[in-house]
Parts: sequence; structure tokens; C-alpha cells
Amino acid sequence: MKLGIMSDSHDRLPYIKRAVDIFNRESVELVLHAGDYVAPFVILELSKLNCKLIGIFGNNDGDKDYLRKRFSEHGFSLYVAPYAIQLAGKRFLMVHYPDLVDSLAKSHDFDIIIYGHTHKLDIRYQNKTLIINPGETAGWLNRPSIVVLDTDTLEPKTFYLDAT
Repeated sequence: MKLGIMSDSHDRLPYIKRAVDIFNRESVELVLHAGDYVAPFVILELSKLNCKLIGIFGNNDGDKDYLRKRFSEHGFSLYVAPYAIQLAGKRFLMVHYPDLVDSLAKSHDFDIIIYGHTHKLDIRYQNKTLIINPGETAGWLNRPSIVVLDTDTLEPKTFYLDAT
């Protein structure tokens, strides 16, 4: 299964559009978003995904009820973190904040932990847990990036949204 992974899109529609275009081109089957959409109008671009989206809320998400409503109109789901899900035989955990990521990885309860908040790309293994922060989609603080993960090989591939 190919998964798209993004975080911290912060209303930046041009980069969200580029992320959606890459996810569609790469034929991802599901997008996981680690929070900080900010406003419901991000659905204008996210609704163009050729797959579903599962996300968690971040610290900058305003009207959570309206965000959830708008996302659900497109078959997307938003949850309060931490959110655990099993996909393609792998145990995933999604959190926004990085505080407990290393401790959670030591628990051996998850195969993949996805987080955001720092706006910094971070892909690494701790013990046997793959930890992924796809960086920030918005590109306000760092180079805008997303990740595509093949769950069969557990090989993440980074895409930079400002590349020409």
C-alpha cells in the first residue's frame, strides 16, 4: 500500500495543491495528515485527492467542529491525537507533538509513528519503529515537503514541494 504523509499545511493552498498533485501522480491509496490544517478552506485543494484522507488535529486548528464537518463531506476523517490505526498489517500511531515519540517507539507497540508540529523533516528508525515527520507542507519555516511510504518495503520517499 502506498501512503501519502503530510503535516502542518497551515492554509498554504499553493503547496497543498502541489502535495495533492504528487499524491495523485504517485497513486497513493490513503493520505495521513499529522495536523495543523488551520482553516476549513484547505478542503478546496485536499478534496482533489484521488483517495481518502485520515488526519488528526494540531495545535493551530481553529474551528474543529467545522473542520470535521467539511472533511466528512468528502469522506475524510479527523481525530483527536493520539490516533492508532492498523493499515496493511502495520500498526500506526499518529500524534501531532513530538514529546512522547521516542518513548512510544521504545514501547514496541507501533510499527510506524507519524508526527508533526516541528516543521522539520525527520525520518528515522528507533529500535524497529519507523518514525516519520514529513516536515511542513506550508513552507513557512522550512523547505516544504511530504512523504510517500510504501508499506510493503517500509521505504519512505521525500518530495519537496518547491522543486521545479
